[in-house]
Amino acid sequence: MGTIKRTFANNILTSGKLDATDLFGTIPASNIDDTTVSAVTELPSALGDAIESTATDPVSPSEGQLWYNSSEGKLKIYGLVAAAWSAGGNLNTARRLLAGAGTQTAGLGFGGFNESSELTATEAYNGTSWTTGGNLGTARRSLAGCGTQTAALAFGGYDGGAPNTATEKYNGTSWTSTGAMVTSRQTMAGAGLQTAALAFGGYIAAFTAATESFNGTSWTSVTSMNTARGSLGGAGTQTAALAFGGNTGAYTGATEKYNGTSWTSTGTMNTARNNIAGAGTQTAALGFGGYTGTPSASTELFNGTSWTSDTNLTTARSGLAGAGTQAAGLAFGGTSSNLTEEFTGVSLGNKNVTIS
Repeated sequence: MGTIKRTFANNILTSGKLDATDLFGTIPASNIDDTTVSAVTELPSALGDAIESTATDPVSPSEGQLWYNSSEGKLKIYGLVAAAWSAGGNLNTARRLLAGAGTQTAGLGFGGFNESSELTATEAYNGTSWTTGGNLGTARRSLAGCGTQTAALAFGGYDGGAPNTATEKYNGTSWTSTGAMVTSRQTMAGAGLQTAALAFGGYIAAFTAATESFNGTSWTSVTSMNTARGSLGGAGTQTAALAFGGNTGAYTGATEKYNGTSWTSTGTMNTARNNIAGAGTQTAALGFGGYTGTPSASTELFNGTSWTSDTNLTTARSGLAGAGTQAAGLAFGGTSSNLTEEFTGVSLGNKNVTIS
């Protein structure tokens, strides 16, 4: 490889142009950080004429666009930015073992436990802050949920005395009771919509693999999962669901896919855990948080076949709820917390070029 005599920063002229006359040779990809460029073989002296100098970053840059920000004194490129969790607005009521529905900018949290009693509290998230909504008819923890912020479904859970079958629909303002589940249970997972939901796993007198399908009015028993477990995560739809993690008597990373008829085992999570939250679809799921002996911050992405570890939650916690997609997830509550975090997957954004 040729010798690189200076960093890019030292070659930026006062005019904002890049003096590339003394940069030559081949730079391997391993020497290039924070940029989508795979390799640089030569930089002609005229390159400086092609780099825009601007006091502010472009409003709508194109992928791969390079510019010099004169106010920051930095050379920048518009390229892929790593995934990250960031703080969102806190829940009004701190709690764990709650359920969630909706999206990152239109989320819904309901039920849960505040270390003294089961809750009916419902809150709606607008991407910035939480607002109190109509209370559940049945106070409970360890329930499951699915649907949207204005058309959510809450089912099962523990009401302080025993697992229950209670099912309620939310219309954006209030909850209404509807058809009860076939089997009372707690710590199950859910997927789908208010009119086409799926409930799977949980705990009755022992861990169960039982699965039920909801048509908007009533529940029907369907094919059970391969692995009986509770405190698991769920994602997807009624006919394309994903079950992952949980408790079989030990922490598990077992993952199964449902096609509307049967369950099939697939790639195991990297971190076995229970009390995990999930979001997304069967082929693009997000699993985060949970319990491995201590609260976990681990985040994993599923591509339909296997799980990949990604950026951890800022705050480790278990018994939290999730909503949204793999690219735009929402984590809230857990371990008696009111914290909310927003997940942004790998995306295009402005990055500093730091080649040396």
